[in-house]
Amino acid sequence: MAGKTYDRAGEGVGNLVAPVERQAVRQFFLDLQETIVGRLAALDGTGFRRDEWGRAEGGGGITRVLEEGGVFERAGVNFSHVCGANLPQSATAARPQLAGCSFEAMGVSLVLHPRNPHAPTVHLNVRFFLAEKRGAGPVWWFGGGMDLTPCYGYAEDARHFHRICRDALAPFGADRYPRYKKWCDEYFHLKHRGEPRGIGGIFFDDLDQPDFVTCFALVKSVGGHFLPAYLPILERRKGLPYGERERAFQAYRRGRYVEFNLVYDRGTLFGLQSGGRIESILVSLPPQVAWRYDWRPEPGSPEQELYTDFLVPKDWL
Repeated sequence: MAGKTYDRAGEGVGNLVAPVERQAVRQFFLDLQETIVGRLAALDGTGFRRDEWGRAEGGGGITRVLEEGGVFERAGVNFSHVCGANLPQSATAARPQLAGCSFEAMGVSLVLHPRNPHAPTVHLNVRFFLAEKRGAGPVWWFGGGMDLTPCYGYAEDARHFHRICRDALAPFGADRYPRYKKWCDEYFHLKHRGEPRGIGGIFFDDLDQPDFVTCFALVKSVGGHFLPAYLPILERRKGLPYGERERAFQAYRRGRYVEFNLVYDRGTLFGLQSGGRIESILVSLPPQVAWRYDWRPEPGSPEQELYTDFLVPKDWL
């Protein structure tokens, strides 16, 4: 069944996905969640709370949360597998031909907010969609990526993170990293602020070519490279000294994170529009955040350096 093709309503050709393949994707996401939670709990010294939840329209998920830990102020690592009669608007904006389709969506999404302002916030998402309209064949695609959001910039951290992102995509062609890096820079951009959310990483969506096996392998590689991309940075920064000034700037910069997630993030919007579990959707938000009126960093300060040297599109490699 996996080799049979269908016409995607005039938008290209993809492959049908056998039930055994969908189960393999689900199991990979579950295993990835457990692996990441285990490593983070060991590093923090605090266990994760586990909430298993169901959804009236179909499906559910497992939310793993750590709060007020030794390293993390909040860490949320979510698995979800949901289905419904109509794809939400956030999933059909770029593919209007799928409006009215029933859907099945699964994936892992995490956001980690360390307490130390020198340790960056990080985001990972890997996901799989299957949509079907009555009288037409099913349509599937993968998406995902990871990106880094520092409050205080360190060039060696940015280079390391982007190098591992490149390594995750290298087996799938030399053009993947520059394309997905550019896509990330464009996606994680606060249009109303005219600034990027962080120093980027990689982002991709609508991945269904050349075949299911290759696309799934790419997603597994991205998920498997997350811990090597982030943990060395966290280890370097989690013990650095900081004071009230750094915490105040961290709270201010976290405000940008909140703005992006609530205004632009398609994952958040999909969860809200599909009737997802609110506590699981909003666990991505930081617990301590602040907004200041017309604030400007002091010239020559580390805070200004973040804007001039890091919150700009750059080839970190």
